[in-house]
Amino acid sequence: MKLSEAGEDRVLAQLLPALSRNSSVVLGAGDDCAVVRFPGRANFQLLKTDCIVEGIHFTATTPPALVGWKAMARPLSDFAAMSGVPQFALVTMIVPAERTLAWVKKIYRGLEKAGRAFGVAIVGGETSNIKGPAVISVSLTGFVENDRWVGRSGGKAKDELFVTGRLGGSLRGRHLKFKPRIEESRWLTRNFSIHAMMDLSDGLGADLPRLARASCVGFEADEAALPLNTGCTTKQAISDGEDYELLFAISPGESARLKKSWSRRFPKLPLTRIGRLRSSLGIRHSKLPPGYVHFK
Repeated sequence: MKLSEAGEDRVLAQLLPALSRNSSVVLGAGDDCAVVRFPGRANFQLLKTDCIVEGIHFTATTPPALVGWKAMARPLSDFAAMSGVPQFALVTMIVPAERTLAWVKKIYRGLEKAGRAFGVAIVGGETSNIKGPAVISVSLTGFVENDRWVGRSGGKAKDELFVTGRLGGSLRGRHLKFKPRIEESRWLTRNFSIHAMMDLSDGLGADLPRLARASCVGFEADEAALPLNTGCTTKQAISDGEDYELLFAISPGESARLKKSWSRRFPKLPLTRIGRLRSSLGIRHSKLPPGYVHFK
């Protein structure tokens, strides 16, 4: 079977269960970040790597400083999904020898700008030549308190689903300038019990079913309630991807307090209830258009 026939989720389902683990692994491959413990430490360590590829995540004409920002911001968004605090980054640059030094320096300018904005120090990496398109990979490490980390698998039936910000139309430039929701996720886990959370990188149509599957529940989505970016359709909000907003599940008893507290703390950033999780008995999902699927 070719990868184009399988799609990303099926590929990972074949690969991840066979990966080895040891007693220090709290949460292994398959979530937004890996979570590991070290003896004597009160916090868990988070590990994440992500890459962007020319022709898929950016074009040859994209301003290189924005490419650098996006390369760093994508794994930072995964840290936000786990309520983590990022600290250190390794950057791997795989670029054609024909690229100019000025282009690479501007990439690093964007990487550094995003890193400084979130307290991340770039401490090393690797460079390599390639005959094909440029690839930039960023690996992050940091921490999360052992009583505050959030994965995808803790959702419960009747939990209410919320998203931050607005969705859709990322290709108009937002996918190069988005702000990882680390401050917002840290505030959420400091003040509320968040059962499950992830960032919307592949679109609601791909990511919401992933959260539901990880939590072994179904879901209902209210498409009419989706917060749309200006000029976007509901289908675009579901399928475009690269929104990098937070999707999370919380007990319905906390919903009213959450909305009131959020509006005071983040008055310029919408928070929208978009549905709920359903019982795992006879799981049925809302019919959502698909999001972005790698390899398809």
